[in-house]
Amino acid sequence: MPRPTPTPTSTPPPITALDALLANFPELTPPATLTGRLDALLPCRALRAGRVLFAQGQSLAAFYMVAGGEIESRFAALDGRMSVLEHVRAPRLFGLAAFVTGKPARYEAAAVVDSRVWVIGASAYRVLMDDWPGFARALMREFADRFESNLRLLEAARHLSAPDRFAVALRQLASERAGPVDADGWRELKATQAELAQLAHLSRQTVNQLLRAAQDEGRLRLRYGRIALQG
Repeated sequence: MPRPTPTPTSTPPPITALDALLANFPELTPPATLTGRLDALLPCRALRAGRVLFAQGQSLAAFYMVAGGEIESRFAALDGRMSVLEHVRAPRLFGLAAFVTGKPARYEAAAVVDSRVWVIGASAYRVLMDDWPGFARALMREFADRFESNLRLLEAARHLSAPDRFAVALRQLASERAGPVDADGWRELKATQAELAQLAHLSRQTVNQLLRAAQDEGRLRLRYGRIALQG
């Protein structure tokens, strides 16, 4: 008896630069004249895990948008230790401040895993700002939100207690990468104790104690490499 022919499965098309921009700015509608030009304006660059995209103190000719993988932004302290600012995943933007101001980057960006980024150079920036109505205002809001988030982390690192710094870092990671609320009212966050410790400027032992305490109180659930948060 002949075997039934398997039904072909469709592969979803890869996300485009326009898709990623609209994910960042869902309130915008791109003009028809721009939609066909973005692929040429925004080349995609591949990065091996561990590769530094730009260094602290380097002048940038572009800013970037994550297409896949994960980028870590970090800076070197006076004692030589690296402090992590943020883990950036698709479709987040980064490197904007150094590019717009023309000043050297205050941090370095490196690929945590094999990653891809769209490169938004000067010509693409001019087109987006000049030819896409509302884009400039939306980008300014994004920049202001990022600045406010960084201020909260700086305040936490300098002035708040260890539990408060831990809570701020956990909220920061949750806002960046937590999944949707499931049927039981939980959201899954892919994060490690080491990431939380770096972001909160705490030891891994302290973060482990705070995570266990929060789990005992029913505020989160610990899984391997993941944390389930109440929605």
